[in-house]
Amino acid sequence: MKIMQLIAGASNGGAEAFFTRLVPALHADGMKQTAVIRKNRKRAQTLQQARIDTYQLPYGGMLDFYTPWRVKQLAVLKRPDIVMSWMNRASNTIPAGKWISVGRLGGYYNLKYYRKCNYLICNTRDIRDYVIKQGWPSKNVHYISNFVDEENTGPVERNNFNTPTNVPLVLAAGRLHENKGFDVLIRAIGTLDNVYLWVAGEGPLKNDLKKLVLDLKLNDRVQLLGWREDINALLASADIFVCPSRHEPFGNVVLEAWSQKIPIIATVAQGPKQLIDDGENGLLVPIDDYSTLAEKISCLILENSLRKMIIDSAYKKYLENFSQDKIVEEYKIYFGSILN
Repeated sequence: MKIMQLIAGASNGGAEAFFTRLVPALHADGMKQTAVIRKNRKRAQTLQQARIDTYQLPYGGMLDFYTPWRVKQLAVLKRPDIVMSWMNRASNTIPAGKWISVGRLGGYYNLKYYRKCNYLICNTRDIRDYVIKQGWPSKNVHYISNFVDEENTGPVERNNFNTPTNVPLVLAAGRLHENKGFDVLIRAIGTLDNVYLWVAGEGPLKNDLKKLVLDLKLNDRVQLLGWREDINALLASADIFVCPSRHEPFGNVVLEAWSQKIPIIATVAQGPKQLIDDGENGLLVPIDDYSTLAEKISCLILENSLRKMIIDSAYKKYLENFSQDKIVEEYKIYFGSILN
């Protein structure tokens, strides 16, 4: 089976990170991959180290006529069985040919960009339902989850970020954007005594969040770490992971916490509420409710038996439903079914 993967993503992001996990995993499982990506040296190196033929293209705007022409040329040369596109721009460049075209959706995208696709893969059931409600035939829309990096690494030294070793540490990660709700989490930390917070990520609200930390006089307990590649090491340093999002279509961070055996608290945003069974493998809180969030953080700090139960149940669910081996096998079966 030969698959050509197309992505025009940004330098950083959830879909881009999953692309660099899934494509090598499929390749290692015997599905020969060709990757066509927007120019990104680091992403190209990761793919090439996995022995994947990788081509970097501009993926520019409306006046970029070279990228669609080159994608078509590569498809004719490589003769893939399946062309799989990630997100809007790449999906708009799928060339016509004998191959089957599959779009991969990780959000509630405008489906006009996917008219060239024969099938769609959605990473949540809710996104799949959204696509079907937009008029796509259900037999052509399939749900397959993401998986995350399962490597167990050593913890980051807390003193690197002026954090004592003997205090409760909360971790959050993601783009510093209004949708992520980090302002709510910072306010929650402000109501708790001697609880520390690390926030990993970059984004347009960085300065606003810095100002909020200063206004609440939390600069000794709240650290904005910037963009980090070592999420598993950060998780290994933390006691609790929090996803305070206002909008979260999937929530890779939930799976990351589960796989690293860190208890999670999340809002009832779209993705987390589909993944988490409240009180069993995580705790759910209302969106924009810092008081309830603070109560749940305190609860997990104080109740060791609850922490252990959540960790054990979450890890069991992860292994049964979201491990790399499980998800790769689901892709393999689905690709085989549409080819046959």
